[in-house]
Amino acid sequence: QVQLVESGGGLVQAGGSLRLSCVTSGRIYSNYAMGWFHQAPGKEREFVAGISRSGGTTSYADSVKGRFTISRDNAKNTVYLQMNSLKPEDTADYYCARSEYSSGRFTRISNYDHWGQGTQVTVSS
Repeated sequence: QVQLVESGGGLVQAGGSLRLSCVTSGRIYSNYAMGWFHQAPGKEREFVAGISRSGGTTSYADSVKGRFTISRDNAKNTVYLQMNSLKPEDTADYYCARSEYSSGRFTRISNYDHWGQGTQVTVSS
């Protein structure tokens, strides 16, 4: 059974940084692309960043380009989201997810078949 567990969320002031982690257990983690999504209160879940199984290809939402970095350590079955220059509008629950694919097709929620429980990020102004 595949399980994803996020950590690293919290309260931070605008301009600050956080690093989210997502540890995956179960079926071979390194075969699959991974993604991070966020969901603000009253809004739909949105794509934030994606990374291919090798880590060689990444994709970002326009709103986070240049501020967030996704990476993975396949030896540790872990994917990370480094978030810098945080803004109040980044406030949301953040979810990691495992893709059905090894690369590409990062942005569509339906392409992900396993999800973590989420970690809350709050950015104060």
